[in-house]
Amino acid sequence: MAKTAPINMRVEPSQHALLTKAAQVLHKDRSVFILDVACREAQNVLLDQRFFQLGDDAFAAFDTALEVPLPNNAKLKSLLAKPSPWE
Repeated sequence: MAKTAPINMRVEPSQHALLTKAAQVLHKDRSVFILDVACREAQNVLLDQRFFQLGDDAFAAFDTALEVPLPNNAKLKSLLAKPSPWE
């Protein structure tokens, strides 16, 4: 089994009661409930950094901008010709 690391926090009594009640509704231990919710929200935060939504008009404009050829750029060509640091 992998090692675990503790996460400690202080909460207001009303927050404690709310978390306890929500965990009970789902028949989960409070710590498991908190970890599940926190991890799900952390994933959403990270996904928001990579994915975005656009309406039809905005997407069409975005797609058009992606199709426009790049101007000749010697520095960019030089950079892309070099191997990546992880290669």
